[in-house]
Amino acid sequence: MLVHSRAGKWATWAVFLLLFFPLFAVPLLVILAASFATHWSGAFPSGPTVERYAAAAGGDSLQALTTSLVTAVTASVLALTLGGWAALAAASLRTRGKRFLDALFILPVAVPSVVVGLAVLVAYSKPPVLLNGTRWIVILAHTVLVTAFAYQSVAAAVRRLDPMYEQAAAGLGASPARVLWRVKLPLLLPSLTSAAGLCFALSMGELSATMMLYPPDWTPLPVQIFAATDRGSLFTGAALAVVLMTTTLLVLAAVSRIRTRASYR
Repeated sequence: MLVHSRAGKWATWAVFLLLFFPLFAVPLLVILAASFATHWSGAFPSGPTVERYAAAAGGDSLQALTTSLVTAVTASVLALTLGGWAALAAASLRTRGKRFLDALFILPVAVPSVVVGLAVLVAYSKPPVLLNGTRWIVILAHTVLVTAFAYQSVAAAVRRLDPMYEQAAAGLGASPARVLWRVKLPLLLPSLTSAAGLCFALSMGELSATMMLYPPDWTPLPVQIFAATDRGSLFTGAALAVVLMTTTLLVLAAVSRIRTRASYR
């Protein structure tokens, strides 16, 4: 913190809390309170219950959570592989080539995600590649949406790498593949884990494109949350939202732990 006086620090913390709680903490606390309520006729919820969490632990809700996890993990792995590989390749290109790859990978996040969903739906609804009605079209759309973030994260990390490490390894006789595997990738591991966590979190919460693509047997949890609130079951939707948020935070905490260990290697 750049404020050195005690009064300035207290004022900075006060401004932070005044902005943080109304904008971020209060909405999340309201969702948490609603997930345990049966009625909300006054200022506070009433009739505490855990029945909705019991329902979320089985049946369609558990299946939807599993679907979201599988989709997010698969999309994150694919996005990290494609985006990371493209970022490494872009480092060896000239300025025009780098700008072209930057524009290519930033395009999916420069347009609304519903446009990406429509583009994937139109492109893969007819032979020779027919994915419409399968889980793979949802995974593909999530991969397209999150690959840009993987590419940008890894590309920024590649630009910060000291070329002396690669030059030293090459001077000792290491092949380009060995330099990549034993030098570059270990140095990039913290950035790779951060990119994986970001891709996972974005995929877990993606709704707009998913609504256009998901088949009945592959319904992610955000779609089920939307369906519950759309039919007026706000408390059920709140419980499912807490489950989604908690699961995402647990996975991100595990990724952060891996990143911390990788940083000290």
